[in-house]
Amino acid sequence: MNNHSGRGRVAGLPAWDRCAVMGVVNVTPDSFSDGGRWFDTTAAVKRALDLVSEGADLVDVGGESTRPGATRVDEDEELRRVVPVVRGLASEGVVVSVDTMRASVAEQSLAAGAALVNDVSGGLADPAMIPAVAAAGAPFVVMHWRGFLQGDNVQGVYEDVVAEVVDELHARVEAVLAGGIAPDRIVVDPGLGFSKDAEHDLTLLAHLDRLRALGHPLLVAASRKRFLGRVLAGPDGAPPPARERDAATAAVSALAAHSGAWAVRVHEVRATADAVRVARAVEEARTTGSAPGTAGERGARDAEHTPGTASEREARGGGRVSGADGAHGAEGPR
Repeated sequence: MNNHSGRGRVAGLPAWDRCAVMGVVNVTPDSFSDGGRWFDTTAAVKRALDLVSEGADLVDVGGESTRPGATRVDEDEELRRVVPVVRGLASEGVVVSVDTMRASVAEQSLAAGAALVNDVSGGLADPAMIPAVAAAGAPFVVMHWRGFLQGDNVQGVYEDVVAEVVDELHARVEAVLAGGIAPDRIVVDPGLGFSKDAEHDLTLLAHLDRLRALGHPLLVAASRKRFLGRVLAGPDGAPPPARERDAATAAVSALAAHSGAWAVRVHEVRATADAVRVARAVEEARTTGSAPGTAGERGARDAEHTPGTASEREARGGGRVSGADGAHGAEGPR
């Protein structure tokens, strides 16, 4: 893995010194969380720009819901939904990921300015996907996937979910590499919520180190998912609505960042942007062995607590002493 701050970096994308934040824009009428809210090119572009202003490093644009039982949209409709949004965002300088299982949508989105292809099937849904991405030289997200979420496949069966997801992702990565996608352009995703129940998702989150051992940057997409509803359920067992799971999402984002995730994918950005920055500050403190702050700030704190009379402190600091105990200099309180 090409390391950058211990979490890897992806060729063809900016290098962030912390866990990146991927904002979600669903240009769909039926996504589980926010379907219909941004089902218009103008609204979708505005939403994405708002997410960037709140701290998103890149934006994932999708035109097809992958919720359990969702009916697949046809190719022409997916293209109509996605490509104009990608083009509009790219023209604004936004780093765009396209969330699609179709090679044609990936190709046209990349031509319109997308920088990353995020395929929840890892290239399994469309045999043309891997050759198309390889030909474009684009980065590619390989998610753990056991098929469309229909019937019995909604909840997968595992004897050891971590070992099986790691093994199946490894096999898929090998197939993607054989298809011509460069190793430094591959991202892996454990596929939380895809053919997994709440216990599976939580177990995978508890063992992100095993997924990072695959040697590729790790994307964690937990935002508002069912397992969070299960964790947050009230005494009657009823989970809160998806839009009331954003604080829990931010908590997972902080944990994922602390565990070395390359990026987290979220619907609401602001709290997660704060969470990953706090995680980064803690990493820095662990590395340096001291609290964050510039040398000047540390010097000011040291001077403030240096023994001596007020006049001696004034002489050392070269400034006027003010206040009852002479604690503040000429600049006033900090």
